[in-house]
Amino acid sequence: MSHRQLLSLALVLCSLRAFAVAPNSPAPDFKGTDSTGAQQSLSQYRGKYVVLEWANQGCPFDRKHYVSGNMEALQKQWTAKGVVWLSIISSAPGEQGYVTPAQENAYLKKMNAAPTAAILDPEGTIGRLYQAKTTPHIFVIDPAGKLIYQGAIDDKPTTDLSDVKTAHSYLNEALDAAMAGKPVPTTVTRPYGCSVKYAN
Repeated sequence: MSHRQLLSLALVLCSLRAFAVAPNSPAPDFKGTDSTGAQQSLSQYRGKYVVLEWANQGCPFDRKHYVSGNMEALQKQWTAKGVVWLSIISSAPGEQGYVTPAQENAYLKKMNAAPTAAILDPEGTIGRLYQAKTTPHIFVIDPAGKLIYQGAIDDKPTTDLSDVKTAHSYLNEALDAAMAGKPVPTTVTRPYGCSVKYAN
């Protein structure tokens, strides 16, 4: 193997270590309790596409997508096509975005949001498993349980509501391609938003 090939391999390995779940590798299973008290796991949805959306009501980047109606529209668009959408809240008690089940249910109702479930992860177990970094941070998993996309929801890393209309949706791009049997054009992007407020 040439020096250039070794260097290229080293760069690839370093980049993969930056992710808890490398692109096109199996997404780790998890279990959690949602805002209705029901138990949720990734494995129970094997055979379906699954979107994981890290959320934080107090984050202005997250609010952009909810106040504009974008996140709710995406949830309804994709769940209508059989996609499972799991919102995950990994904010620790006392940190921005931490909610009780009642608070989360009231917020979902107020915003007319429509995730399949909202999982409360105050200990950050699921978030750390996936190395979720921001709110929002999006992960898309295919029916075989393989991660096919992770990163930003779109290409407009701002808090400006008007940017939603002109943004290129990486989430839509990944699901459209995969569901059409085509390769996902972009499998990783840099997520943007507020840092996930994990417990220390």
